[in-house]
Amino acid sequence: MSWIPACKVGEIAPGEAIAVPSDPPIAVFNVDGEYFATGDRCSHDESSLADGYIDGDVVECAWHFAKFCIRSGELLSPPATVDIPRFEVRVEEDVVYVDTGE
Repeated sequence: MSWIPACKVGEIAPGEAIAVPSDPPIAVFNVDGEYFATGDRCSHDESSLADGYIDGDVVECAWHFAKFCIRSGELLSPPATVDIPRFEVRVEEDVVYVDTGE
């Protein structure tokens, strides 16, 4: 496991996301005060999902409108054809950490 600090608690408003400058690119989402992390790139194209449209626990790619579940990374609608990676998140001392899996 390789835990990296992504942001401080409160830096991401509910219904918003940030891109974490990491390898692989990761997006961290605040869904009603709960933090989730997925791959930041749409599996259809290279669009940042942190820049996508967020509705509850669904993110829609800003380029071609594929939708993914933020909680699971599951693909919900085309034109993408595969899920996106999901990463474990933990919060310690007001810092949100993401496990990059390395």
